[in-house]
Amino acid sequence: MKTILITGAASGIGAAIAYRLASPETNLILHSRKNVTGLESVADIAKDKGSNVSTFLNDLHDETASEELIEHTVTTFKSLDQIVSNAGYAIRGQFGDISAEDLRLSHLSMPEAFFKLVNKAIPYLMSSHSGRVLVVSSFVAHVFDDESLFPITAAAKASLEALSKSLAAQVAAKGITVNCIAPGYTQKDGPHSAISEDAWKRAEAKIPMGRIGTPDDTAALAEFLLSEDARFITGQTIHVDGGLTLR
Repeated sequence: MKTILITGAASGIGAAIAYRLASPETNLILHSRKNVTGLESVADIAKDKGSNVSTFLNDLHDETASEELIEHTVTTFKSLDQIVSNAGYAIRGQFGDISAEDLRLSHLSMPEAFFKLVNKAIPYLMSSHSGRVLVVSSFVAHVFDDESLFPITAAAKASLEALSKSLAAQVAAKGITVNCIAPGYTQKDGPHSAISEDAWKRAEAKIPMGRIGTPDDTAALAEFLLSEDARFITGQTIHVDGGLTLR
């Protein structure tokens, strides 16, 4: 029985990963900042697939949120084997339009929250026989053009990738893998998006495979990287973008 924590699990990629991982062999901790309805819906589907499920709401901006999330996990299931760090958000803008406060908050909720999460989780990961850490990054840390300028989000995601590589080097001897997935343009569950409908159409035209990605495209890779079959893959950032980064 594996205990897996997924942050940002109420919708989109996080929810798709939860659906892929849900089974009678998994305990799932599903986290969201405030999307109670979405989180409960994902939890119900995971339970129907046989998982033991616990949900937890908090804002990773908060000073002690990461530690509280780990404490809840180990209190509930007495173990923690794998972490999927998916929670985050995108801020579109250019220099002159975005603020240093935006940059600070973005780093609080993504790389700093991840750093605290792993610091608290390290003893449990190190004692696990199936230790995995998976970070959901983004193409915006790798693609820089007029349609893809997200400097604040790019900085936060690049920081996540650097932290992940450092962690991978530290824990490799224990058989723990640490990897990043960098999704390209990916369909949203609802109407909220950092880019306009016209921009989505232009983005689709730039993707060599000719379509926008789905959350399950990313979840399929996540499922593999968390499995025993991926035991010799670590310290990598793998793009799921239909060839966007080929250009």
